[in-house]
Amino acid sequence: MKPIAIFRHAATEGPGYFTDFLHERAIPWQLIRIDAGDAVPQDANVYSGLVFMGGPMSVNDDLPWIPPVLALIRQAVARDIPVLGHCLGGQLISKALGGVVTRNPVKEIGWGTVTVSGNDTARAWFGNIQSFEAFHWHGETFGLPQGAAHLLFSAYCANQGYALGKHLALQCHVEMNEQMIRDWCEVGASEIAASTGSPAVQSAATMQAQMADKLPQLHAAARQLYQRWVAGLANQSSFRE
Repeated sequence: MKPIAIFRHAATEGPGYFTDFLHERAIPWQLIRIDAGDAVPQDANVYSGLVFMGGPMSVNDDLPWIPPVLALIRQAVARDIPVLGHCLGGQLISKALGGVVTRNPVKEIGWGTVTVSGNDTARAWFGNIQSFEAFHWHGETFGLPQGAAHLLFSAYCANQGYALGKHLALQCHVEMNEQMIRDWCEVGASEIAASTGSPAVQSAATMQAQMADKLPQLHAAARQLYQRWVAGLANQSSFRE
């Protein structure tokens, strides 16, 4: 089976629980470290799927790697190669497919409830899950590309997820683990301090105190989504359920 390409845009924003999920199913993957200067691949056919993680930058920034990433996403979608995006990754997918990424009404940092939309596509992706506590760290939000189905919303962000066929984009983070949350709280301490006026921003202490209770539910939602997403991979019969 061809590997899944996982794009990391910041050193502390790796794939987290997603690679635990892949290891359990013996699905091969390759990390492309954009933050370390790795080149953006030009041929999506080398991979069974493309996964884009988060990052502190904006998809609207003038960064040299953004145009080739957008081109690669468009190529993958045109060739029916599944694409998955987390936060910045979801915004990259949206921009590549004609959506607009703009400032969210408020910044969301920390734990917050997301609700599954009441349509057939959302039910197909989430099964019996109607809502769950997701992890958030964003100041911008994506618009839905043409033809996409709305999947998720929160009290502070209308578009928390969408699907377009076998492609999935999330504004929230379902890939988190304890170490990632601790690292983000340390690296993002000044951002938290500057954002205390937002009703959707928690303190680092609160985020970390809630990890033990909320991470199992988050991982359950992630497994549900990831299982449906990997079902679209080429040659997926070679991995364990």
